[in-house]
Amino acid sequence: MLMFDLHCHSIFSDGELIPSELVRRLEVMGYGAVAVTDHADESNFDFVIERISRAAVEINRFSDTMLLPGIELTHVHPERILPLVRRCREAGAVIVVCHGETVVEPVIPGTNRAAIEAGVDILAHPGLIAFEEARLAAEREVRLELSGRKGHGLTNGHVLKMARQAGASLVIDSDGHAPGDFMSPERGREVGIGAGMEPEEVESLYQANWNWLKGLF
Repeated sequence: MLMFDLHCHSIFSDGELIPSELVRRLEVMGYGAVAVTDHADESNFDFVIERISRAAVEINRFSDTMLLPGIELTHVHPERILPLVRRCREAGAVIVVCHGETVVEPVIPGTNRAAIEAGVDILAHPGLIAFEEARLAAEREVRLELSGRKGHGLTNGHVLKMARQAGASLVIDSDGHAPGDFMSPERGREVGIGAGMEPEEVESLYQANWNWLKGLF
C-alpha cells in the first residue's frame, strides 16, 4: 500500500520538524507524497504557503517523496472561510484543509458546513458531522478525514458512517506534529479498520486517493 499524508505540520506552526527533515523521514518510510498543512488564518497564511512552496522547489528535485504546499485553516470564523480559501489557492496552496468541528476543541459551530461550501480539499477531523453536511461534501467533492491523531480520532466511526450514507469521499491522515505521529501502512490500516472499514476497503481508499493526488503534481 503506497502511503501519503495530506495533513501534517512543520515548525511553521506547531510541528517539530523543518520541511526537509519531515520529508526525509517519510521518504525512508516509503511515502509517495506529503502535504505540509500548517495552521493558519489571515495573519500568516501567505507566510506559511510561501515558505513551504520555496522548500518544495528544492526538496522535490532530490526526494522520492513529493512535497506539496498546503495549509490548514484553523479556528477561522465560518464567515471568513470562503474568502480565505480563495486567497490560499491564489497564494499557491495545492492542498487546502480546514480544521473541522472535532469534539476535543472549541471549534465554532458552522465551521464544517462553511468549509465544505468553500470547496476545501479536506475537512479534517469533522467530529459529529451531520448527514446533510456529509451529503454536501459528496456534492462538492470534499474529502472527510479519518484521523490518526489522539482525540480527533474519537469520532472516526461516526464520520465513516455519515460518509457511507451520503456517498462522501474519505481520506486517512496522521495530523502529524512529531516524528512518531507518521503512520506505517499497518497503522493506516488500523485507523481505517478501527473506524469500521474492511481491510480491502482501506487498500481501495488509499489507491483512489493516490490516483486523485497524482493529478495535482
